[in-house]
Amino acid sequence: MKLYIIESITSIPHPHTIMKGFITFIREQGVVGLAVGFILGGAISKMVTSLVNDLVNPTIGIFLGRVGELKKAYLLIGTSKIMWGNFISSFIDFAIMACIVYFGVKRLGLDKIDKKKES
Repeated sequence: MKLYIIESITSIPHPHTIMKGFITFIREQGVVGLAVGFILGGAISKMVTSLVNDLVNPTIGIFLGRVGELKKAYLLIGTSKIMWGNFISSFIDFAIMACIVYFGVKRLGLDKIDKKKES
């Protein structure tokens, strides 16, 4: 029984080998890219929302003849309010956020961090 304990102790991988395997796993699974997208998206969310609400929506509202907030624009059909302005505002917010994240990742070269998994 003592030989078994000695064999199991000597078969434990070195911590450097474990860390190297972990880093390889992270790179192959694309976790870095996912983390970058998540962090950048969360970090600039408030700024983009402010840009859309404070600059873009009022500008579009001027061209539509509705000075004020685009979010409040609606179409009344019977007793139903179709909030098309809120949808357009949310879409603009999403489009700007997606562009900032995409071009930010490309510009910083973060799209090349993940190693492609070989089949």
